[in-house]
Amino acid sequence: MSISFGKYKGRPIEVLLEDTSYCQWLVEQDWFASKNPELYDKVKQASQDNTQALETSSLASTKNFLLSIALKEEKIEDWTVFPFSLPAVRNLERTHFHPHVTFIVGENGSGKSTLLEALAISQGFNAEGGTTNFHFSTRESHSDLHAYLRIAKDTKKPETGFFLRAESFFNVATEIEKLDQDPLAGNKIIHSYGGKSLHEQSHGEAFFSLMKNRFSQKGLYLLDEPEAALSPKRQIEMLSMMHALVKQGSQFVICTHSPILLAYPNATIYQIEETGLVKRDYTHTETFKITHNFLNHYEELIDEIL
Repeated sequence: MSISFGKYKGRPIEVLLEDTSYCQWLVEQDWFASKNPELYDKVKQASQDNTQALETSSLASTKNFLLSIALKEEKIEDWTVFPFSLPAVRNLERTHFHPHVTFIVGENGSGKSTLLEALAISQGFNAEGGTTNFHFSTRESHSDLHAYLRIAKDTKKPETGFFLRAESFFNVATEIEKLDQDPLAGNKIIHSYGGKSLHEQSHGEAFFSLMKNRFSQKGLYLLDEPEAALSPKRQIEMLSMMHALVKQGSQFVICTHSPILLAYPNATIYQIEETGLVKRDYTHTETFKITHNFLNHYEELIDEIL
């Protein structure tokens, strides 16, 4: 049996079935089942088998795109200046990433966002956020910490990725609109983000549209305080979306203050302390302890602080 359409036209069906991404795309097309009923069943089965195999291998993996991070200490001349004076930086030793989800938590000003920003830049992402194809700058405010990082990576590379910063998400949305209107772009970029301007949605809706439409399998996602846009209910929904992407081979590194996001099972959590990044269990983080104490004793605490 040979294929009568598309990029595999005239070639054996076995060739098409080996292209897992194309099989998945075909199954999602409304026209495919009605025009190719016999082929549809085979492609759907192949897509399901490939998805199951990917989920099994992804959840069992012990490494992914980013393996670890450390400082090139020999290059640092003055530890008293920013960003080397930050707790997250000055005591940074070789720190290993979880193959699925790594969290970094800490007080404001401790350096978690600066560290994530440097990690993102080192991987080719734009300093203000977006994909590796974004090259805009609203205001040059990032440090040169990325030049002092030693990143260990696996030989495989992510198929996609995104750097999300809550504080500059507006700028990213503006750049997407700008690129979408560029006649040289060749296609409507906004379609990759749900088909509707991110500016025409609430902050939370825009973030979910981004995650649903732009995040996909085998991606590297660096997120800085994504909970800033999300209600508690939406944060719980985000956990489900994250897990679906993890099962598809994606890797997340997230800076957060959210006890909800931080509850993602089996993740590695680093808390920034004076001694550097310290691995903590979920219930031993300051984020959990403060939230737990407040919810269980809020009346007494409110009376005390007010």
